Amino acid sequence: MNQLLIGTYECKLDAKGRFLLSSGLRQQLGDSFKQGFVLKKGLFDEYLDLYPMNVWRAETEKILEKTKLLRKNADYLRRFVASAKIVEVDSHGRIQIPKDLFNFAHFEKNIVITSVLNKIEIWDKQKYQKAIEYDQDDFSDLTEELFGGSEN
Repeated sequence: MNQLLIGTYECKLDAKGRFLLSSGLRQQLGDSFKQGFVLKKGLFDEYLDLYPMNVWRAETEKILEKTKLLRKNADYLRRFVASAKIVEVDSHGRIQIPKDLFNFAHFEKNIVITSVLNKIEIWDKQKYQKAIEYDQDDFSDLTEELFGGSEN
């Protein structure tokens, strides 16, 4: 079963492009922290998705079920996994961001690590701050559109 993660943390990248995963997230991840992660490009912006290995397996199994016999689904799967890389936690609790993914996300020194239910997003701090800015009325309208209709 996949645990749901909670929290947003600011971190600094070291000179080698490594970051320390916060103790709050490490505790929530429990044993899955030691199993490693899959890191890939985000779907909608210049951020990275960090999947605990058990979540990655579950997500890819769901996608694999949908890719049977449809070309567009196979194209999606190919693109979804194209940038995926297995990353492990070193003895100091740090994760190394591969150079190609580092360049994709245009990281500076300060990053934000934020939980998004069962995965973690890694953002450049300035980009994250822009991404979460919203007009309260727009957010209310979106919430109503997604969850308030009679068909839900």
